[in-house]
Amino acid sequence: MNPWKGLRGLPREVWLVCASTLINRLGTMALPFLVLYLTEGRHWTPAEAGYGMMIYGAGALAAGPFSGRLADRLGHVHVLKASLWTSGALLLLLPFATTKPLLFALIFLWAGLTQAFWPSAMALLTGLAAPEQRKAVFALHRLAVNLGMAVGPAMGGLIAHHSYRWVFWTDGLSTLAGAVLLGLFIQAPPAQPLPHDHVPGQSPWRDRHLAFLLLPFIPALMVFFQIEGTLPLWVVRDLGLGSRFFGLLFTVNTLLIVLLEVPLNLAMAHWRHGRLLLLGCLCLAVGFGGIAWSRTYATLILCTVAWTFGEMILFPAMSDAVATLAPPDRRGEYMGLLSLSFAAALALGPWLGVLSYAKAGPKPVWFGTFVIAAGAGLLLARFRTPAKAATPSAGPPA
Repeated sequence: MNPWKGLRGLPREVWLVCASTLINRLGTMALPFLVLYLTEGRHWTPAEAGYGMMIYGAGALAAGPFSGRLADRLGHVHVLKASLWTSGALLLLLPFATTKPLLFALIFLWAGLTQAFWPSAMALLTGLAAPEQRKAVFALHRLAVNLGMAVGPAMGGLIAHHSYRWVFWTDGLSTLAGAVLLGLFIQAPPAQPLPHDHVPGQSPWRDRHLAFLLLPFIPALMVFFQIEGTLPLWVVRDLGLGSRFFGLLFTVNTLLIVLLEVPLNLAMAHWRHGRLLLLGCLCLAVGFGGIAWSRTYATLILCTVAWTFGEMILFPAMSDAVATLAPPDRRGEYMGLLSLSFAAALALGPWLGVLSYAKAGPKPVWFGTFVIAAGAGLLLARFRTPAKAATPSAGPPA
């Protein structure tokens, strides 16, 4: 039996959005090399480069609440294309900025315009796919992201050896290539007149079901993002296993995602959301909590397998749960808040993790990740899709 056969009935536009994302992600290298560009290419101090990263995070957080709403009003396809065109153009211009204020302003805009891509793409995919297909569609989109990210930063390292400017220009050109693909093959549908009895969907800020999902999800995400903070400290500095082995852990992560995430989500497509969210969080809890006893190559790889399964189950299930709650006219806003949750967790998780690691030591941090992820899972396990949102229609793409 072919475990991928559930993808055969997906609309052509789904494949095009995922292909555009793959092309874009294949060139993703500017952000991973931003600090090196500022310190080595611009000869800034590490503190000044840190401000550059902080400004990027601020731009992403500032755009989060508004990008989804803008997509709902202007059309998801229009905002998706605009995000790619403008962020690609900014990446081409950014190396030419001659002053710090100008460069900081361009970094802030670049972050905000890049952030606008995600709620538009997720809302568009929600509208294109039937409800029973959405978990697989979100897994397919994540597959495109991870395939691109497996290649982009590695290629960026080779390019940076010769020219940091070409890191930004290559990233910008790949982003524009994704925009060209969407521009050629995906057109926004004509606006459909609303029925006389149409009732606008409620704001996601007032949706208690969404709050019930996202409030526990953010701490679980903060646990996951220890891969950016405390995990390298434990593996490279404290255990002395080297940066090459740390990179190998991400190779294991990427291979599992490429081989298993789509078939796994196809197989669990009919599981209820609460069950999937609990299972995903428990895998995170075991994967990160188990690091407290992991001091060898084998045990750390086993922990990586565990948290990777948590990632593969939790993230598509959460995207589908939010998509199920979202009214058709507010899908972008709902997905914008989901995207904002990722940005907030990325900003807070590594920082708090490293701070706790420095003050309390590694074992309390890893025990804490187990408690936080398991507690989040128990809360999310109680989630039930509201009856009115249980069987939404896919609707036309906006």
